[in-house]
Amino acid sequence: MKKTKVVVALSGGVDSSVAAYLLRDQGYDLIGLFMKNWDDKSVTISEECPWLDDSNDAMLVAEKLNIPFQVVDLSKDYKEKIIDYMFDEYSKGNTPNPDILCNREIKFDIFMDIALSLGADYVATGHYSRIKTKYDSKNKIKYELHSGIDKTKDQSYFLCQLNQEHLNKIIFPIGDLTKTEVRKIAKKNNLVTAEKKDSQGLCFVGKVSLPDFLQQKLKKKTGNVIEIQSDSKLFDKEINFKDENERLLSLTNEIDYSISDGKIIGRHNGAHYYTIGQRKGIAIGGYKEPLFVISTNTKTNEIIVGEGKNHPGLNKKALKVKFSEINWVNNNYNFENTKDLKLRARIRYRQKLQKISISKYHDFLFVEFEDFQTAITKGQFLAIYDNSQLIASGVIC
Repeated sequence: MKKTKVVVALSGGVDSSVAAYLLRDQGYDLIGLFMKNWDDKSVTISEECPWLDDSNDAMLVAEKLNIPFQVVDLSKDYKEKIIDYMFDEYSKGNTPNPDILCNREIKFDIFMDIALSLGADYVATGHYSRIKTKYDSKNKIKYELHSGIDKTKDQSYFLCQLNQEHLNKIIFPIGDLTKTEVRKIAKKNNLVTAEKKDSQGLCFVGKVSLPDFLQQKLKKKTGNVIEIQSDSKLFDKEINFKDENERLLSLTNEIDYSISDGKIIGRHNGAHYYTIGQRKGIAIGGYKEPLFVISTNTKTNEIIVGEGKNHPGLNKKALKVKFSEINWVNNNYNFENTKDLKLRARIRYRQKLQKISISKYHDFLFVEFEDFQTAITKGQFLAIYDNSQLIASGVIC
C-alpha cells in the first residue's frame, strides 16, 4: 500500500523538527524542504546570515530522521511579495504584518505548489494550531482552523488568511502539544535543535530592529513631533446620533490632527518609521508618563503623540474592515449566520481574545469591542473566532 507523502517545511527550529519526527514516527513518507527566503544584501544590516545556520540545522535533523532534504530558493518571491509590500505599506503610514503575509503568499502558496509538484499529498509545518474536519448539511467536508492547545504559543492568528483549499492540504503535527512537550520530545530523540532558542526579529530576515531595516529603503526625513493633550476637545464625543451607522462611523473615524490642535515638542527622522502605540524611539523627556504615538501622517511627515497609556487618542472601541475583502477561513460562516454568535477577536498575536459585536454598513464590516483596545492600527489584521475556531479575518482600514 502506497504511503501518504508529506513535505515538511524544516525551518531549522525545534518546532518543525519535532513535527517531522512525529510524522516519520507515524509512518508517513517524508521529504524535508528548507525555504531560503532572504538573501538581499542591499537591505542587510549585519554580517550575520541566519539562514545558513538554520538550513544546516534543518539538514542535520533530516539526516537524523533519515529523510530526503533539499533547499528551495524563494528569495525572489519573498522580496517581491513581502519585503516590497512592507516598504510600500510603511511609506503610506500603514503597519503590515509580514508573518501573516508570508504564510499566505509564500508558505501556503508558492512553497505548497512546489510540494505538490513533488507528489506530496500534504504540507506540514511546525505551527501551534489545529485543523479539525466536519461535514456540513450537504455532507461536504469542511476544515476548521483552531487555536493550538498551548495558549502561550498559539499561532492561529498568523494563519488567518488561509482558506478551505489550503487547509485541505495541511498538517499541523504539534498543535495538540505544549512547547515544553515539544522540547522534551526533541531532547529525548537527540534532535540538534532541542535547546535552540526561538527565532526573533523580522520574519526570515533575522534579528534586526525594524527602524534600521526600513531606513535601507525609506530615507530619513526630519519632521515635527506634536503632542495632543488628553483633555483636548478633539476627544469630545457626540451623545446623540441619528442612527446606529452614524455612531459606528464616529467610533472608527480617524481624527485629522494638526499643529493647531497641540504643540510641537520635538523632531523625528521620518513618520514612516513609526506606528500607532509605539513608545520607543520618541526620545523626548520631561513627562511623568511615557509618550505614545497616537497617529502618524506620512504626507505632512508628522507624528502625533500623547502622554500615558490611557490617552484617549490611543484607545478605541471599534474598527472596520472592507467587507468584500474578508477572508472566510471556514466558508460555512458568513455575516448573516454569525450575527447572533458570541464572537471574539484579536488584533495582534498573543492578545487575549476580546468580546465583539459586528455590523455591516456599505462595504464595511464594523467590529465593536466590549472593552477599549489599545493601538488599533491600519494595515494590521483582525482575526475573528467562534470559541477556539478562527473563522474569518480582514485588514484593518
